[in-house]
Amino acid sequence: MTRMLKTTYVFVILALLVAPLVVVAAVSLNGPQTLRFPPVDPSLRWYGELFRQDEWLVPLRHSLVIAACAAALAVAVALPLALFAWQRRGPAVRVLAGIGLAPFALPPVISALGFMIFWMTLGGYGRIWATIVSHGIFLVTLPFVTVSLGLKGIDKSLIEAARVMGAGRWNVFRTVLLPLLVPYIVSGYAFAFVLSLNEYIIAYMVAGFTVETLPIKIFNALRYGYTPILAVVSVIFAVLSALIFGLIGRFGNLPRLLGAERSNRD
Repeated sequence: MTRMLKTTYVFVILALLVAPLVVVAAVSLNGPQTLRFPPVDPSLRWYGELFRQDEWLVPLRHSLVIAACAAALAVAVALPLALFAWQRRGPAVRVLAGIGLAPFALPPVISALGFMIFWMTLGGYGRIWATIVSHGIFLVTLPFVTVSLGLKGIDKSLIEAARVMGAGRWNVFRTVLLPLLVPYIVSGYAFAFVLSLNEYIIAYMVAGFTVETLPIKIFNALRYGYTPILAVVSVIFAVLSALIFGLIGRFGNLPRLLGAERSNRD
C-alpha cells in the first residue's frame, strides 16, 4: 500500500467519524425550532435555552450527580479488587478478576434487567441512589482495568524495600503504591464518568421516568417534536468526552492505558 493510499484511507475514516458531529453541531445552531441542515438563521439561542429550562436542567443535574457518584463507587470497588489480584495468585484470584471484568462481558440490556428486578425486589426502584449503585457496579470494569495496568508496571522490589525499611502495609500503600497509581485511578474514574453520563438502558430500567437523566430526556423529547436542544445536548456530551479523554491523553500514559507494554524494561 502506497503512502498516498494510506493517507487517503486515514482521511476517509476520519471524515466518516467527524461528519456526524459536524452535522449535529450545525443543527444545534438553527434559529427556529427545527432540525435543519444547513442551519436556518444560525444563532446560539438554543444553548441559552438549555440552561434556562428546568425540564432540561433537572436531567442535566441528575446525569452529573449520577455520573460523579457512580464513577467514585466504581473506583472504590475496583481499587482493592485490583490490588488483591496483583498481590496474590491462585483460583480465587482468577475468580475475583473475572468478577471485575464480568459487567462488560454481558450485554447491557441483560445487566439492566437484572438490576431492575433486584431493585424492585428491595424497594429501590425509581431511586437515584439505586441508579448510582447500578452504574457503579456496571462500570467497575473500567477502573479495574486501568488500575491493573498501572500495577503491572510497578516494580515489586519497591514494595519489598519499603517493608525492609519498616513501613507497614498502609504506609506502603499510601507512600509507594498510591502516588504511582493516581494517573490510572483518575483515568479509570474519567472513563466511568463519561460512560455513566451517556448510559441510557440501565438508567431507564432502574429509574424509569422517576429519575430522568439527559439520555432519557432526549429519547422522551423525541416523542413530542424535534428541537435543536437535542443537538445542543449532543454537542455538549461530545465536547465534554473529547475534553476528558484529551486531558487523559495529554497528562496520562495513554499507550499504557490501552494495554501497551513498556518498550524498555530493565
